[in-house]
Amino acid sequence: MSTISIADILELPVQERIRLVELIWDSVAAVPEALEISPSLKAELDMRLAEFEANPEAGYSWDQVKSHLKDGSWRTA
Repeated sequence: MSTISIADILELPVQERIRLVELIWDSVAAVPEALEISPSLKAELDMRLAEFEANPEAGYSWDQVKSHLKDGSWRTA
């Protein structure tokens, strides 16, 4: 396996660096079983999934989320 330095990566154009990150992410996502999560995080995720399954209409639509992000209304005072 060849190695590449951080300096080499930083010399790449931004679009190529973004593509590199995408490739790395895809390679990680391809083997989710390789990621270990703590028991407390698993319990939290299970609880959130159960809440969603019990009431899938609760929360915000994707359009509402995008709107809040664009107008900054997601920020708390």
